[in-house]
Amino acid sequence: VQLQASGGGLVQPGGSLRLSCAASEFTLDYYTRGWFRQAPGREREWVSGIRGSGGTTYYADSVKGRFAMSTDNAKNTVYLTMNSLKPEDTAVYYCAATSVRHIILSRLRDESNYDYWGQGTQVTVSS
Repeated sequence: VQLQASGGGLVQPGGSLRLSCAASEFTLDYYTRGWFRQAPGREREWVSGIRGSGGTTYYADSVKGRFAMSTDNAKNTVYLTMNSLKPEDTAVYYCAATSVRHIILSRLRDESNYDYWGQGTQVTVSS
């Protein structure tokens, strides 16, 4: 089981980026999946997630309305589209997945409940 994240880079404030996370050896849509990020000197924090059982996509308040998480089943890839980027969005972004399909929201937000992680991709928002 592997997750391969990509798409990070340097972008000016107000700009956009789309991160990708391709899965191999398992069907991503059946898994609960999430995006996390870690800024320098800070703990890793949850950004967004969706249960493997489907339904609502959830977002941290800090990104709500600016970020969108989606899944392309044909490509077995999950995306994080980030708009109106701010300097405080600068971080290494990680995708993660767990085979637990029915999970309560508090656990969806908790990195300790995820079994599989991508390698991280750096996003830097700076002028």
